Amino acid sequence: MADVLALVEARLRTALGEPDARAAVTFLGTDRIEVLRFTDGDVVRYATLGMSAHPMTDPTAALADPVHGPRAELVLSVRVGRAETDKVLRPLAVLAASPQVEGLVVAPGASLDTGEPLWPEAQFTSVLVAESGGLVEDLELDDPMDPVRFLPLLPMTPNEAAWKRVHGAEALQERWLAQGTDLRDPLRRSVPLD
Repeated sequence: MADVLALVEARLRTALGEPDARAAVTFLGTDRIEVLRFTDGDVVRYATLGMSAHPMTDPTAALADPVHGPRAELVLSVRVGRAETDKVLRPLAVLAASPQVEGLVVAPGASLDTGEPLWPEAQFTSVLVAESGGLVEDLELDDPMDPVRFLPLLPMTPNEAAWKRVHGAEALQERWLAQGTDLRDPLRRSVPLD
């Protein structure tokens, strides 16, 4: 486990540079989840560290496989200085702990809900999980372990999350693209959905 996390942190540093802050959260009955903050010009990125220590297991499986199964970390990018986005550390750690706590398999296209704003004055209480491989390349591990995927999180307003449930993740992403939505704007409003 420690070896996997050391490799994950090295991959994050290679892709994003040196973190300028880190925080750790431990939930009862779970391993420690850290959130690292990387500032790059006018964008700040928050990346989890700890979610990939164990493979995610299908909640219907009788036993958790300690080797096989998808592994992931979460990455959230927002613009600096427009909101108190550092308050996202705890909600982000909660999302990263959800595979251990709820037996959730986090995959692209999924919605994750925190039940509260991601940071003060945010319109977002949930995120859309996007495809990996962009900002931080997947990390291949020794066989037979699955690679660690670094999944970008796209904040969604409650209206967008409801629309996504009906129309799907791809349709919502197309709507964002068509409207020229700045998904890094921590204070943005919901995209028009009619």
